[in-house]
Order: sequence, then C-alpha cells, then structure tokens
Amino acid sequence: MKKLLTIALLTASTLSANAQQNTDSTEYDSYQKFRIGGYGEMVASFKNYGINRFNGTAMGNSSTHRATVAIPRFVVAGDYKFNAHWSLGVEVEFEAGGTGSAIELENTENGEYETEVEKGGEVALEQFHISYRPNSHFTLRAGHMIVPVGLTNSHHEPILFFGTVRPEGETTLLPSTWHETGLSISGQLGRRWTSFDYEAMVVSGLNPNGFDRNTWVGSGRQGIFEADNFTSPGYAARIQYKGIPGLRLGASVYYCHNAGSNADKPQTYNFKIPVTLWSVDAQYQHRYFTARGNILSGNVGNSSQLSAKNSRLSNLSPYSRTAPIAQRGVSYGMEAGVRLKNFTHNHRMPDIIPFARYEYYNPQQKVVVDKYSSTPADPRLKTSMWVAGINYRPLPYLVVKADYTTRRIADGKCNNENEFAIGVAFTNWFWKK
Repeated sequence: MKKLLTIALLTASTLSANAQQNTDSTEYDSYQKFRIGGYGEMVASFKNYGINRFNGTAMGNSSTHRATVAIPRFVVAGDYKFNAHWSLGVEVEFEAGGTGSAIELENTENGEYETEVEKGGEVALEQFHISYRPNSHFTLRAGHMIVPVGLTNSHHEPILFFGTVRPEGETTLLPSTWHETGLSISGQLGRRWTSFDYEAMVVSGLNPNGFDRNTWVGSGRQGIFEADNFTSPGYAARIQYKGIPGLRLGASVYYCHNAGSNADKPQTYNFKIPVTLWSVDAQYQHRYFTARGNILSGNVGNSSQLSAKNSRLSNLSPYSRTAPIAQRGVSYGMEAGVRLKNFTHNHRMPDIIPFARYEYYNPQQKVVVDKYSSTPADPRLKTSMWVAGINYRPLPYLVVKADYTTRRIADGKCNNENEFAIGVAFTNWFWKK
C-alpha cells in the first residue's frame, strides 16, 4: 500500500495529443484536408536469462547469455477530412515481421481449427473509422478504434514513454495496442481550469478462450477470425482532466457482461464470465522534468470454472491453455526523467533525458482455489522491476534510447532477470495539407 501511495504522489506528465484519436481541438485543427505519418521502433537487447521462466525448476529462468533484435512495430497512419464535419482515419501496423495467418472454424470437420496462410507478413488494421464532428464538444465515430483503457493504450506512441519497450506490466495484463470494432462518442468539456476530455464506446468484447495464467486477460482480444463475435459487447470509457498546464489526470473502465458469449464456440462455457477492468493514471510535464504513472486492476468472474474449461481446450486451438486464470490481476508503475538541456543556457547542448522506472505486476494477484480448480497461484509470475536509462532526442519527433532492466521474481526466491537494450524510435506526421 505504501508503494501505491508513493506512486500516486509522484506520478504525473503532460497531456500529449494522441494523433490517431483526434479528441483534442488543436490536434484536429492542425491540418486542413489530410495528413500522413506514423511511428516505429527498433530494439536490440542483451540478456542474461533463458527463454522459459517455467522450466520445471524452483529457481525460475536459467542463467544464459543471449541477444535479440526486433522491429516491434512500424505504423503508417493517415487522416482525411471529407468536409468540415466528416473525416476518415486509418492506421496500419506492421508488427515484428514474420508471417501472418487467418484461423477458421471448420464446422464440417466437427468444429476443428484450421489455419490458412493468407497474408504476406504480419499486418494489422489497427484503426479504420469514420467520424462526424459537429464541434469540439462532440464526435461520433464508427469503425475500428483504440480501446482507451490504461495509460499505454491511450498514449502508445514510442516518444510518449521513456523505455526501449512499452511498460511491461500494463502490456502484459492488457492487449496492447488494444483495438476493436464498434461505436464511440468523444469530445471536450469545460474551459481552462475545468477542462476535460471524455470518450465512451461499445465494441466487440474480449474472448475468454485467450485468458491464461501468464497474461490474465491480455491475450483475450478478438481478431484472429474473419469476423468478431458481438454477442456480448464490451463497454469502455475514459475521462481526462487537463485544466492545469502540464498536468493530466486520467481514469478508464471496461465492462463486459458475459465474455463467454464471445468465445470461438460459445457452448464451451455454460456459465457467465463478467469482466471488469479499471485504471487510473497521472502525468505531469515541467520544463525540467517529466513524470508519469498508472495503476491497473479488475475482476474476472467465475475464474476457477474458466480455468477448468480452458485447460481442456483443443490441442489444435491457438491458445496457451495455461491455468489457473486469476480472478484479479494487478499492475502499477511510474517513471520520471530529467531534461538536462533546460538546466543550462546552452541551446546547442544535446537534448538528453536520464530516467528511471519502477513497475510491479502480477497476472495472478488473486486466484480462486475450489472444486473447479485446485491449482494455486504461481509465485514466478510475481514481478517487480527497475529500469534506468537515457533518452537522446536529436529531433523533437526522433529518440535514441538505452536502458538497463532488472527484474526481481517471486520476491527474490527465483533468479533475477537482467538485460541491456538500445533502440531508436520516431513519431511524426510526414505530410499535411
């Protein structure tokens, strides 16, 4: 509890305009007809641990030196105004290279899974929506959109966090970037000291087939089939206070009445699976420093029955089937960086920002043990971690990052996991008219 209070007191940063969401009037008015841009990341990591923390030993991951290099994502984005009130937004993500595929249920073959390679590369339509915006107070949007639950989903571009990768806890417990199809309303309310942004939406709900031991609900996003189930939609809402210059306070919530209705085969679950998620976050940006942080938690109903069912899913299914699934997961973290350039009067000094980040997360914070599921929580999922590093910004929209991460597993009962990483990232609009 003391850590939570410390994070709540220390966290804050500026309201950064999310280019794809377009709820900010200044952002919407920054172009006349269209704009084209995007963002991307490249990361190389040098690690002292193996690939499997659950290798059967009580000590956790093995001590192994290895290195990885990846392009986590490259995104092309664009907005087009049909007229003063109607607009189109598109965002296409190329993620981690590899080969993409589509999965179908073959009902003529007893409902077995069948994978078809249909895409030359892992490409995802992250956003595609049409918006009607009569004024800055109200926007009606239909299509494929970002679900604004949590700090990272709402502000996911790589110049909006200090680390070489997105915050680990939140992106473990939630889909990231989380995008679903549906309908939303958004806008701005108030003026000056009472200024708020709001957003509310109804979208395709989570699929509990993907809930598991390691990621809680983070692997439950739909999208692997050609059409998403909408039997039990998800309801999401976010509100942000931004009346004080440099400060933004945010809160978000998600609710799905019965996620089991969205399963590949709904008859798998003969009980309700209500899902509730909530998150609060704060950001503050001063001339000399930036700080931000958030807390995330929620509840999965009838989690023990869900664990029993998911452990018996078909071996051909694309899900991990690891149990138990927790009733509650939790993640919290904060980061702060100091902008050294502004402490001097030398305008030629490089823009260098040393930073530190702390995170705690556990996808099995509360596990129900009963007649349906007798497996207790695995302590190896309890992770606390420190990240320290440097951001160098040669341009406002380009950043070179380096950081060192150390993870403490199971309250120190397992081997620590350490790594050094370097990366480069950008976020920019290339062309506006």
